[in-house]
Amino acid sequence: MFEVRPCRDREEFGRAVNAIGQYFGGVSDERLDRFGQVLPQERMHAAFEGGEIAGGAGAFPFDFSVPGGSLPCGGVTVVGVHPTHRRRGALRALMEAQLHDIHDRGEPIAALWASEETIYGRFGYGIASWSGELTIKQERNAFAQPLEPRGRVRFVKPDEAQELFPPVWEALRRQRSGVFERSETWWALRRLRLPEEEASAPRRFVALDLDGETRGYAIYRTHLNFEQGSSAARLEVLEAVGANPQATAEIWRYLLDVDWMATVEASLLPPDHPLFLLLATPRRAAYRMGDGLWVRVVDVGAALSGRAYAGEGALVLEVRDALCPWNEGRWKLEGGTCERTGEEPDLALDASALGSAYLGAVSFAQLREALRIEELRDGAIERADRLFAWRPLPWCPEIF
Repeated sequence: MFEVRPCRDREEFGRAVNAIGQYFGGVSDERLDRFGQVLPQERMHAAFEGGEIAGGAGAFPFDFSVPGGSLPCGGVTVVGVHPTHRRRGALRALMEAQLHDIHDRGEPIAALWASEETIYGRFGYGIASWSGELTIKQERNAFAQPLEPRGRVRFVKPDEAQELFPPVWEALRRQRSGVFERSETWWALRRLRLPEEEASAPRRFVALDLDGETRGYAIYRTHLNFEQGSSAARLEVLEAVGANPQATAEIWRYLLDVDWMATVEASLLPPDHPLFLLLATPRRAAYRMGDGLWVRVVDVGAALSGRAYAGEGALVLEVRDALCPWNEGRWKLEGGTCERTGEEPDLALDASALGSAYLGAVSFAQLREALRIEELRDGAIERADRLFAWRPLPWCPEIF
């Protein structure tokens, strides 16, 4: 049996983080200090056996955009167990303790990026967004329609980026679900000042000024290379955000037109990103899509009452949830409010299926086709999809 509890001091915090960090060669003291400024010590759980730490699991305290609003969220991170303690229940003990802690803190949802797809479904997480990567060759970077630039792109230093970029990010949060609020410290330590990258390929920061204010920005790196006397350099887009369609088009036009770059590479893009219809030959970008965010509904009533819906009508859900027993039972969603009910259910599903449907990227019809949900009343799937469908699709531009 493992004792699982929050870390009590920096030494425990470091050992718990290194339960996953040791797979990547360890975490330096400098990086650990930086990490500890965005992850509170008490949000890092450790699994102990005989005084030794066997594993760890952290959760950032996020404010997370959901359809039509924003909710407190546990942003699950640095989950790992030492290879000496595999298959002995340490991970389950960690995840269960963390979910109880998230619930006690009043965070109705949790979210994460899964290092392996088979891990988190058994803890009630479901694939809730799609994300992909692409590579655009210089000779295939033309837009389908001429773009008349109205703005000006300029380089900025980290201090100026710290002032200019957050309002654009907040505009994205208002437009898309799946985006978490970034603190000043997060911006500084996780996006703008990463000394470990400076030697090989430093980050570049550009702001797009449009109609008298900054309406877009990009963070990128360039990797110089020559093959047979010609440039084979690549531009790696770390983040490109526009506050409106014009800004999005112009910041991407800038990135695609940087001199000497043979290719532009980007990842974590949603399948409905505007770039696909901006490009004249989107097929040539060879978009490769996979799972993005995984979401866990920690409090059914608060989570379903905390988002908006696209349609009208009532829906009764029979929820199965072994790890969060307070979610078990029947819930009625009507008029934007979800409460317990004794009425007969329309659908029966487990927590992971509900997590997949929560942001609107995975439909109830898809879940039915995948044998993940049971329709108990005719027409309930279609009704659920009218309620939960949401556009644009969720997008989280950063792995946390």
